[in-house]
Formats: sequence, C-alpha cells, structure tokens
Amino acid sequence: MRIAASQWGVNLFFIALISFMIIIAMNPGVFSNLGVLDNTLLQSFKTMFISIFLEAFPFILFGVLISSFMQIFVSEQWIRKWVPSNPILGILFGCLLGIIFPMCECGLIPVVRRLIAKGVPLYVGVVFIIVGPIVNPIVYAATYTAFRTKPAMLYSRMGLALAVGAVIGFLVHQFVRKNQLRNSRETMIVADGASMEHSHTRGGRLLAMVEHAGSEFFETGKFLIFGSMITAAIQAYVPRGSLVDLGHSQLGSPLFMMGLAYIMSLCSTSDAFVASSFANTFSSGSLIAFMVFGPMLDFKGSLMLLSVFKTKFVLLLALLIFALVFTGSILIQSHVLHY
Repeated sequence: MRIAASQWGVNLFFIALISFMIIIAMNPGVFSNLGVLDNTLLQSFKTMFISIFLEAFPFILFGVLISSFMQIFVSEQWIRKWVPSNPILGILFGCLLGIIFPMCECGLIPVVRRLIAKGVPLYVGVVFIIVGPIVNPIVYAATYTAFRTKPAMLYSRMGLALAVGAVIGFLVHQFVRKNQLRNSRETMIVADGASMEHSHTRGGRLLAMVEHAGSEFFETGKFLIFGSMITAAIQAYVPRGSLVDLGHSQLGSPLFMMGLAYIMSLCSTSDAFVASSFANTFSSGSLIAFMVFGPMLDFKGSLMLLSVFKTKFVLLLALLIFALVFTGSILIQSHVLHY
C-alpha cells in the first residue's frame, strides 16, 4: 500500500511527539532548569496532558486492532444477509451491530457506505453509524474505567446512545424515501472495488489488517493528542471560577461540552477519560452530552458524512443528533444523575 510523502511526514511527526511525551512521563523534571517553563500552570498542563493520553492509550491501541480485524475478516455480504425486513427489528439489528462490532466512526462510515450501496436499508446504516462508536465492548470498558465510582455515568451514556439511535432510525425510515448516497453510481463502483481489494490484498489478510491498524492508529492518535492538549490547557489556564459557573449552568454546560466534543473529534475509546477530567467542574449531564454527541457527530465525522451522503441529509442528521442529545442530557441530569 503506497502512502503519500505528506502522510509519512505527518506520521513521523506524531511518532516523535509520542516519544517526546513518553520521555516527559518517565522524567517529568526534564525541563526544570528552564526558568521560562518552570511555573505552576505549565506543570499542571503537562501533568494533565500526559495523564489523559497515557490512560487512554491502551484503549486506542486495542480498539484499532479489533476495528481492523472486523474491517478485513468480516465481509459486508455476511452482514447484509442478516438484515431483517421489519423496520423495528431492523433498528434493533443496527443497534446490535454496534454492540458486537467494535469499530470507530472513522472506519465505520466507509463500511456503512458499502453496505447501503449493496442494498442495506438506509435507516439501518444510519443507526449503525450513530450507535456503533459508543455501544461496543471497548468503549464500555473505557467508560467503566474512567468512571469507576460512578456506574450511572456508564449506563446513562449507553442508554442515551441507544435511544437517540433508535429514534433517528425510526424517523429516517418513516420520512426519508429517496436515495441519500452522494454519487450513488460511483459509490457502488467504489464499494465493489473496495471489496475486491480486500479479497486480493498483497501479502494476505493479516498484512492488510496490520496496515489498516497502523493507519487508523495514527489517524486516531492525532485527534487524541489534539484533544488532550485542549483539555489540559482548559484545565490549567482557564480560571477555575469561570469553569465552575459555566459547568453548573443548566443550558450552557451541555452546549459547551457538545461544542468541545465537536471540535476535539476524539475517538470514542478515549473521550471518557477526557470527560472524567471535568467531573469536578461540569455537571454529570453535560459530561454525558460530551460522550454521546462527540462520537455521533464531530468535525472529522461531519466531513466523512458529507463525502458519503447528500448535504441536506447530513444537515438533517446533525440537527436530529443535536436536539436529541441535548434534550436527553438535560432529562438525565434532572431525573437520573443527581450527584
């Protein structure tokens, strides 16, 4: 598989950055002799940044390995033949796919594009895209680890994701009738070509899996580093009083955290650790909004959706996701999470 020189440059940069962070983690006082960097805020930033990244790192690594395995060894034809014709069962099937196939949204959207191009109903694919990145065993384990003392956070995240996915799937089934794939004829050709490529990958499927995992790891790792830096900077440099005031605003708190999730574009296997770092500042409902909205709709995901679906349909999905997650997080805060 040929990789562009610019992509190699980006990957090498992040290899160097990760190595640099490991050195700092092993010797946090390495910059102590540099007076310009020796201050309390910078030390707080470094500690927060490294802790978030290192805690999420194992889940990222395991997640991309499982995702790549499913991408290479599980065919779209196998999934398609099990799709039920009944819409209610179809929605439940879309949710079930998310539970048993742990794939990040980065790898999920191209797979769903191929499934829809080959005849899987649109509403089933949409449910899979929305629910899949959240309700899978890896994200479940990561969320449990991040909120060990607050199991209600885990159940609320999974419950809200399933509810939002089911409602949107039902609405798409009822009201969206036309084909929503962008350039559907070209998409079918690309889908068939992708399937052939998977069947005849040079060096066998195992090599293809390793290549896919490496590519997805660096793609995901870039957003994790970016998100960890933003989180650490907010925690270290934004006055605590301002965050507390915003964090306890019934409407402002979830809106802020949803906007943060959109910008950060974190992988769902790591966002729980970022959310837990705000646990003493923001309300529990807003943290749920962060962990549900981000995997369903973020900056990189929006671009990928726009490359697959028509613009009006993506805007409709974005509006539904925003409204349902926002409303659901407020209801959860009011009736489920009281701490």
